[in-house]
Amino acid sequence: MVDAAVWATIALFLVTVSFPFYLFGAWIIIENDPVTWAVLTRHLKYILTGLVLTTGPVALWMVPRLLDQLTGFQAMHAIFGMQAYAFLLFALTGIVRIFQAKYRNDFYENPNQDVAIDDLHENMGAWRFRLRIGVIGYVLCWLIAYLLGVIQFGLTYL
Repeated sequence: MVDAAVWATIALFLVTVSFPFYLFGAWIIIENDPVTWAVLTRHLKYILTGLVLTTGPVALWMVPRLLDQLTGFQAMHAIFGMQAYAFLLFALTGIVRIFQAKYRNDFYENPNQDVAIDDLHENMGAWRFRLRIGVIGYVLCWLIAYLLGVIQFGLTYL
């Protein structure tokens, strides 16, 4: 049987490696105006890779072990991690609606229309606000959970 320290090291490595994927995915969207279908799919490839690298260790190693070793420190790590995913779900409520409105108006294939993005739908401003708050909340909670996890790793396995 593989030692818990080995699994913890693999989990730490995978979660650490996910962060550059998030950063590069964000950079793709920030640097490209307008966002075409090619830009969106390239962005999503990096973001989804980051999510898989983070969610895999969480679902397969961290969550099953949580109740066996629950301390106050571990609870804070879990709370910030769960809050990160809650913010991600909140962001998705905006992302899905923005995608639908842009797709319906052919904004991915023909982005150079003389229409402001907020004019595509009466709720576009609210959806974009959800997206921004969700992404900012996800990143902040992810970073806090990550730092708490690194400290927990150091205290437990080093």
